[in-house]
Amino acid sequence: MKQVAIESKKGTMHIDEVPDSMLRGGGVIVRNHFSLISAGTERSSVQKRQEGMLAKVKSNPEMVKVVLRQMKQQGVFATYKKVMTKMEAYGAMGYSSAGSVLAVANDIEDFVPGDRVACAGGGYASHAELIFVPKNLCAKIPPAVALQDAAYTTVGAIALQGVRQAAPTLGETIVVIGLGLVGQLTVQILKAAGCCVIGVDIDKHATALAKSLGADVAYSRASVSIIKDVQSFTQGYGADAVIITAATKSSDPVQLAGELSRDKGRVVLVGDVGITLPRAPYYMKELDFCLSRSYGPGRYDHSYEEKGSDYPIGYVRWTEKRNMEEFLRLVQQKKVNVQKLTTHTFPIDDAMKAYQLITGKSGERYLGVLIEYPLRQKENRQEGKREAVKKIAVTLPAGKAGALSIGFIGAGNFAQASLLPHLAGKNVTLKGVCTGSGLNAKNAARQFGFEFATTDSKEIYASGSIDAVFIATRHNLHAPLCVQAIKHNKHVFVEKPLALNDTELDAVVKAYNASLKHASLRFLVGFNRRFSPAVRKAKAFFANVSEPMLVSYRVNAGFLPKEHWTQDPIEGGGRIIGEVCHFIDTIQFLTGALPVKVFAQSLSLKGNRTQSDNVAITLQFSNGSVGIVTYLANGDAAVSKEYIEMYAGGKTAILDNFTRLELFEGGTRKVHESSVIEKGHKIEVEEFVEAIHSGRDLVSFESLAATTRATFRILESLETGLPIEV
Repeated sequence: MKQVAIESKKGTMHIDEVPDSMLRGGGVIVRNHFSLISAGTERSSVQKRQEGMLAKVKSNPEMVKVVLRQMKQQGVFATYKKVMTKMEAYGAMGYSSAGSVLAVANDIEDFVPGDRVACAGGGYASHAELIFVPKNLCAKIPPAVALQDAAYTTVGAIALQGVRQAAPTLGETIVVIGLGLVGQLTVQILKAAGCCVIGVDIDKHATALAKSLGADVAYSRASVSIIKDVQSFTQGYGADAVIITAATKSSDPVQLAGELSRDKGRVVLVGDVGITLPRAPYYMKELDFCLSRSYGPGRYDHSYEEKGSDYPIGYVRWTEKRNMEEFLRLVQQKKVNVQKLTTHTFPIDDAMKAYQLITGKSGERYLGVLIEYPLRQKENRQEGKREAVKKIAVTLPAGKAGALSIGFIGAGNFAQASLLPHLAGKNVTLKGVCTGSGLNAKNAARQFGFEFATTDSKEIYASGSIDAVFIATRHNLHAPLCVQAIKHNKHVFVEKPLALNDTELDAVVKAYNASLKHASLRFLVGFNRRFSPAVRKAKAFFANVSEPMLVSYRVNAGFLPKEHWTQDPIEGGGRIIGEVCHFIDTIQFLTGALPVKVFAQSLSLKGNRTQSDNVAITLQFSNGSVGIVTYLANGDAAVSKEYIEMYAGGKTAILDNFTRLELFEGGTRKVHESSVIEKGHKIEVEEFVEAIHSGRDLVSFESLAATTRATFRILESLETGLPIEV
């Protein structure tokens, strides 16, 4: 499919050919008919990316701190590669569109194929022929509303939410500062609510349009008498409320709003402006000042937008979806006219002309700019069917003879930083890459040299030329993808965790055991710390010790919001399953034994006995060794993240954050130091590839399964307060 994309490094716009969006749970596939360019937002996005490196650094000092910290931990070259990978990627554009539903997930009852829908959301309602959209970001379009008009719905919902924040009542006078798209829609919504409306803008054409759309009066910001004029219009009182829909770095709109407001008036900020509040008018008039958050309640809430959890109407009357539906109703009843806002419509093939327009290169005036998507050749008009474009070939040199052919499923930040770079130059051919987004799949293919990109994992499994599959998706997909890879006779490297529950793990174990009858597959979970040079050196230090070990592993994990996807019990599994597995595996490696019993206790926070962000875990191993994992989210970030103490046979080893290893024996101490944190990612990838080539064993499958099952028993111990056998 075709998609408009922006090159992050240079701000160059492209029409890219990428794999079709794939259907996932909780949403629908929509064929866009029209999408709206949000001129202010998208122009700003292009201009920021076109800034020189120095300007980018000045505008984002926090990101500079992150980069410097990573350089200190991971080294200059590794950090440079990570930054360049992000900068050279293409990003999606657009967040407001309208089209028809082509496919519906099994868990969706709200829509059926053929429904006309308005779509919202950055990363979802993009400028692309086909899009995947979660159900709460879709609204059915009334029959009387044209698709090109419905493409304004997201911007309309933004305007509507700003009006709701101002809480206007019948007959009040409201000033709208900034008469771009959102401002013009705000004017019309306020008139539909029975308000008197005053428009303000620096552009005389914008003020003229506002008057034609219902504003009672509209003034130029350049007018020296604007404050006096508003006072006169309101009989000396001032405006009941001011809604700011402008976009400028200046704080002038906020300052003007204070001057135009009546005593105890309201000021609502919808646009992106400077927020330096002048004390005098805001204090003397005791003004209320608030910000309007995008389309309404539900925005930026993962459970609402991605998971489809609605808010009860009795408690939250107007969510972002209900705002979208209400805007469409206003358009249907002709209380809002968007046709007068549309100045240009470009077919997707001419989308670059649209960006020349909004960035000022063409010199034409514009307001509402639409992108239109003609019916594709692979769609059947009569039957409403389509043939999915599953994969896109990328022009590359032929693969190396005798090389291991690799497919990747999932290529997010972690895979691009910690896995893919370590395959460069090895005796491998990167065959295919699959991600949930066609654009992201194409990015990974371009940047790392895959021969094809796809959004359908079946394309990876079905490729007879792919020998090994790397799985680096979100956690809930790991086990089922492993099962499919094994059934297709592929070697497997899967990032941790291997599974999220016993049922998933049992399915992987069953598939793996069945494969042993006819194949010799290499299977590795990304427990990388056992491959760390420092951990291996510590292991070698105790090589001649036959007695059990005691290993104490302290992890200063840091706070992670409950809203983060890894904390979601369904998608991420939580921090015990998702991260503590690393430390159990490391202790397994050091002790040379499997875990047989666990006991866990957590800090009780607000009566939650099973709060698993701050836990102390004791593990008993089959050879009598004991491991203690202290996992903390309540410590100070200045303390190193991981600290391991090892005791056995009159020896002691202390490893501080993989950079300093102290070995104590016979009253002497040896110190080994590293300038960067080396946690073993590079070595584990290299040895996985080498193990396939040589046929040697790497890590026993029994060990990988035992580590995973131990995490489930830890959660059980937290729940029951009892020791649990693994």
